[in-house]
Amino acid sequence: MTQRQDGEQTPLLNSNAHSTSSHTSGTDRSDTTWRSMSGNSLLNHRMTPRQRMIASNGSVANDLEALEYAYINESVGTLIEDPEATSAANEYTRIQEDRLLNVKYKSMDYDTCENKLFFEEETKKGYKFVLRKQLFRWVVMFFIGVFTGLVAAAIDIVIETVTSKKYLLIKDFVDKCVKVENDCLTVPLLIFCALNAASTFLAACLVVFVSPCAAGSGIPQIKCYLNGVIIPEVVRIKTLAAKAIGVAFSVIGGLAVGKEGPMIHSGAVIAAGISQGKSATFKCDFRILEYFRSDQEKRDFVSGGAAAGVAAAFGAPVGGVLFSLEEGASFWNQSLTWRILFASMTATFTLNVMLSWYHKVPWSLSYPGLISFGIFEEDNYLQYNGVELLFFVVMGCIGGLLGGLFNYINYKLSVLRIRHIYRRRNKLLEAVIVAMVTAASGYLLVYLSTDCESLGKDPTEHPVQMFCRDGEYNVMASLFFQTPEASVRSLFHDKTGTYHPLTLGIFALLYFLLATWTYGLQVPSGLFIPLLLTGAAWGRLCGIGLGYLLKDQESWLHIYPGKYALIGAAAMLGGVVRMTISLTVILMEATGSVSFGLPIMLVLMCSKWVGDLFNEGIYDIHVQLAGVPFLNWEASSLTYGVPASRVMSHPVVTLLPEEKVERIYSILTKYPHDGFPIVDNYIPDLAESATFGRFRGMILRSQLIYLLKSKAFKPQNGEEPVRLTLKGFRENYPRYIPIKNIDISDEEMERTIDLRPYMNEGSYTVSDKASFPRIFKIFRALGLRHVVVVDADHQVVGMVTRSDLARFRVEFTKGKLHLVELQLSKPLEPM
Repeated sequence: MTQRQDGEQTPLLNSNAHSTSSHTSGTDRSDTTWRSMSGNSLLNHRMTPRQRMIASNGSVANDLEALEYAYINESVGTLIEDPEATSAANEYTRIQEDRLLNVKYKSMDYDTCENKLFFEEETKKGYKFVLRKQLFRWVVMFFIGVFTGLVAAAIDIVIETVTSKKYLLIKDFVDKCVKVENDCLTVPLLIFCALNAASTFLAACLVVFVSPCAAGSGIPQIKCYLNGVIIPEVVRIKTLAAKAIGVAFSVIGGLAVGKEGPMIHSGAVIAAGISQGKSATFKCDFRILEYFRSDQEKRDFVSGGAAAGVAAAFGAPVGGVLFSLEEGASFWNQSLTWRILFASMTATFTLNVMLSWYHKVPWSLSYPGLISFGIFEEDNYLQYNGVELLFFVVMGCIGGLLGGLFNYINYKLSVLRIRHIYRRRNKLLEAVIVAMVTAASGYLLVYLSTDCESLGKDPTEHPVQMFCRDGEYNVMASLFFQTPEASVRSLFHDKTGTYHPLTLGIFALLYFLLATWTYGLQVPSGLFIPLLLTGAAWGRLCGIGLGYLLKDQESWLHIYPGKYALIGAAAMLGGVVRMTISLTVILMEATGSVSFGLPIMLVLMCSKWVGDLFNEGIYDIHVQLAGVPFLNWEASSLTYGVPASRVMSHPVVTLLPEEKVERIYSILTKYPHDGFPIVDNYIPDLAESATFGRFRGMILRSQLIYLLKSKAFKPQNGEEPVRLTLKGFRENYPRYIPIKNIDISDEEMERTIDLRPYMNEGSYTVSDKASFPRIFKIFRALGLRHVVVVDADHQVVGMVTRSDLARFRVEFTKGKLHLVELQLSKPLEPM
């Protein structure tokens, strides 16, 4: 077995790793797993001298663009070496599709360390402190909502202002070329492509050079963070800047993206920053809210920030709370629900006020979210007949099929990007190419389209005539030459007969392909709006088809194309992201119709069920591609045959209650483990044994480093003992000092530290006879970082961490459920 005590320090090829099935035993997958270049790797003999030098280093600077990597090609089993990998490959982990867990992701610890210092601090707290702490929780949530609303308003105002000027410019050039009858329509095309490419290039630069974590919507990262995984830089202020500014450039660049998804990430970053009362980026500490500097408190605030982001994006505060519960938070309580709803309401109100002032209608409060589905004015617009529920169910199934196809194509593209598009300039080039292809293809469809409609009732701000007669506008242009949010509203509310079926079919197909290609680019981008727009297009097409087929039943069937556009949008969104509860409420709040909740719920359920037959939701797929040790709500029943002895890591690095400084320093330098059991009756220098002493308690790496930094040695020769408090242990949260920065003299190496006052004597343990589901339930429900495995005599026999549990995954292939055990990547260097 491997020597491992936390999920982030396992050698790449786990000696115990293999695939198993519920029916047959599996085989070792090491021949198809991406390999990191450790010094003893079996690939070492194939390395160049420079590769060996980098591999032996253990770390490479972020700006190095010559990091070699190697991987095993699954189809041919041959070694492929590439001499030009970028800083994104810094962790030496190239993921073979979704078969590798990346050990760079550490686990949070929501367990309270009940040691002597903890009880001393708790006994000093009175009712006033508890009341003040509860009050400040509400105050922090208020400011989270306010700042999230302000950021959302700023993004919306910038996008609306710039895109309006851009599309007006393109319209003027097109109209001029058509009226003077000169062959100059290539000029607006070139201007359109150039403007989109330049804006997208700036968005990609912010991601590639400032904060790679700002790419995409950020929902998978926040989902993992709330699950208990530490994602590097996910809640940094530079990530917020890159995300907020970058998503504006992405939308202005005409990409098939939305600004709503990134608001969830932005809200989470705002919450993490405000709740800590300090900024590591600006190196300032306001010395406030220090009692919120723990993983548990920070997680609760980030949950509120994510919900506030949803509320600001869709004007759906209740949907935001449910989204945070369904997709994000792994741990919940009643009081937290009220605070998160308060933050969501505050974000919605703040955005409403700001946008009402911007639109010169102060305090009208008619702008609750970044996207508005508009007012469904007709009394019977969203009315439906019971027979129509069958149509809705069929459309839900179609959405599930299209969602499964979307996820499959995007999955293959993501794997292709991981394997081949890894240099910085290639990432920038891909983003620019996608922007130019999007602009050119849209312009080409507008040029070729002959679908024209009379002016006067078109909601498009800048209608383009192109080759239509005077007094008419090009319908295809009304879909492409405005923001995606405006196009969604057009498909929902334009009168019957506005769109030709061929126009909707071509647009839906093209936008589906563009959205599939765009999601995963190195730009901040949301996925909700492209899916809503694609679904609204083919949904309206279905409505037109049904209206034609059932035109003789108009007296009792309410076939309105806009209503079916809404159903198609819900089906497409549900088929890709696979959300049910929160998405139902979000769409209900966005439409303002409670009675239409049943059709929306049916559609979302059907699209999810059908999509789940083929693959997982898009966010879960990207979580797996990142190799994050994500823990689901509960363990599968197939894991009952997995005992603790197979799950745990062994042997275990342990410490004695009174330990020499030299051994503590040596262990921290040699091993990257984040937790160490304190044991009695164990001699570390003896040969390897099955047990490692009688368990006494648990101590964390951060605690040991602080003890060494504070010189908290056992007094000798009449010395005064060093008195420490929990405040000192918390002052460096969440970035603790690396062990290499601690200076210990030779004389101090011989001193001793009494670890008993600082260890957690109430740490959780499990029996070596426990089953996988029991261990999983304890670990997941309590939010633990480590669980110590003991035998009948309370002797330590192993350790269970997040990666130990996450590497067992149940997969559905060829009509059967299989229990698969994943590989773990190269261990990290000690910090």
